[in-house]
Formats: sequence, structure tokens, C-alpha cells
Amino acid sequence: VQLQASGGGLVQAGGSLRLSCAASGSRFSIHVMGWYRQAPGKQRELVAAISSGGSTNYAGSVKGRFTVSRDNAKNTVYLQMNSLKPEDTAVYYCNADIYEPTGWRDYWGQGTQVTVSS
Repeated sequence: VQLQASGGGLVQAGGSLRLSCAASGSRFSIHVMGWYRQAPGKQRELVAAISSGGSTNYAGSVKGRFTVSRDNAKNTVYLQMNSLKPEDTAVYYCNADIYEPTGWRDYWGQGTQVTVSS
């Protein structure tokens, strides 16, 4: 399974970016897709996730500013980021949880850099 993320970049504080991540190569349904981020010197943290049924989960720091959505037919997850802050600067990774015959598997994208200037 491959996850291809796109949409990162440099934006000023208060601006917006939209990340996309397309999954390919899975023979099984993708249960949860989501976004994590890792800033320099910090641990990777969950940003937002969405189940195949549309249930969402957000980190407290992004609630009200970020919106996660997905297109199940395209196995694609999106992250609309509004009102960006310098502290949102990080490498953003997409993630997919898939239940395979051998059990749950986690897959990760290559990461896309988001830089928010003050």
C-alpha cells in the first residue's frame, strides 16, 4: 500500500493550505485515514483522523481551524487548514489503518512540509 501526500508549502500566519493524500494498492477497505505531524525536536502527534463512516477526531490545538474529510471511492483523505499559526509548522504525514487477514496494519505517507511564517 502506498500513500502519496501533496499540498504542503510556505504560508503566512492566518493563511490556508489544503493537504491531500491518496492511498493505492490496498485490496482491503481502509478503516481510518488521518494526518499526523512532527515538528523539530517533538514527537509525532495526531492532527486529525476520519473513519470510513465519517466519524472524525481532532487534536485540541486544531479544532475549529482544520477540517479532515475523505473520498472513500478514491481512497483519498484531505486536510483543510485555515487560520494557520507558526506553531502549526511541521512535517505532516498521512496515515491509513487497514484490517488485513493478518491483523491491523498501519501505513504512512512520505510526509509533506508545512511552514507557517509569522
